[in-house]
Amino acid sequence: MGLIKAAKDAVSSMLADQWREYFYCDSLSNDILVAKGKRKAGDGRNSNKGTDNIISNGSIVAVNEGQCMMIVEQGGIVEFCAEAGEFVYDNSTEPSLFCGDLGESIKSTFKALGKRFTFGGMAAKDQRVYFFNTKEIMNNLYGTATPIPFRYIDDNIGLDMDVSIRCNGSYSFRIKDPLLFYQNVCGNVAESYQRSEIQNQMKAELMTAMQPALGRISRLRVRVSDIPYHVTELVDAVNAELSQKWEALRGIVVVSMTMNPPSMPEDITKKISELQTTATMRNPNMA
Repeated sequence: MGLIKAAKDAVSSMLADQWREYFYCDSLSNDILVAKGKRKAGDGRNSNKGTDNIISNGSIVAVNEGQCMMIVEQGGIVEFCAEAGEFVYDNSTEPSLFCGDLGESIKSTFKALGKRFTFGGMAAKDQRVYFFNTKEIMNNLYGTATPIPFRYIDDNIGLDMDVSIRCNGSYSFRIKDPLLFYQNVCGNVAESYQRSEIQNQMKAELMTAMQPALGRISRLRVRVSDIPYHVTELVDAVNAELSQKWEALRGIVVVSMTMNPPSMPEDITKKISELQTTATMRNPNMA
C-alpha cells in the first residue's frame, strides 16, 4: 500500500464517482500537537458506511502546510507524509514516503522503525490517519523553583565566585521527528494529543537541563545581568543537554528562548555592586 500524489482537478470527480473518502485536518492550534484525521464524504450520492477506522482504497488524504500525516495499522506506522498536498491511498502500490522539509533524518527513522504489512493486501482491522503539528509551538513558560548555581566571573574586578540565581522566561519547541513522537510519546489517540499533556514534564526536564547549560554560559565569562543577551548560546546548550531525552527519544527540539533578567540574593548583588564601584574608582576608564 502507498500514497500517490493526486492531481487537484481530479479529486472532486474521483470522490463523486466512487465510494471514496476524504481525510483532512483543520488548522492545528498552538495547543494541539497531534490530531486524528477527520473524514468527510465525497458528495451526497455515495459514501462509505463502513467502520471509522478503515481507509477505503482510493481515498484522498489532504496534508496542509505546517502538518505531517501518518497512517497507522494495528498500531504500526505504514505511511508517512510531510509534504503539503492531496494524496490518493492505493493499497496496490509500494509503500511511500513524502518527507517534505523534515529532512533525511525522517527517512532514517522510518526505516529504523520498520513497516508492518501483515494483511497480504487485505484491509487491516484498524487503520487510522494522524496529523502532527510541525509548526513552532510558542509561549511555553519556565521558571526556577529553587536557585541555580552559577559561576560569576568578572575579570574587571578580579571576581570569580559561585552565586545562586533565579531565572524565568519562555521557550518554543517543535516536533522535529513525528515518528519518534508517535512511537515514544503519544501513540494512538482517540481525538487529539494536547500540549498540556506533556508540558509539565517538559518544563521539569528543561529546568534540570538549565543548570549545566548555564554552566556552559558561565565559561564565556558572562555576567549574570548579561545572560539574556546570550540566549542563542543558551538554546544551543539546552539542546545539547536535552539531545538524548528530547531529540533522540521524543523527536523534539528547543527552537528559541527568552529570559527575563536573572536575580541573585540581595546581599550578593550588593557585594558585587560595591566591588564594581570600587574598581571603577580605581580605574575610571574601566568598562
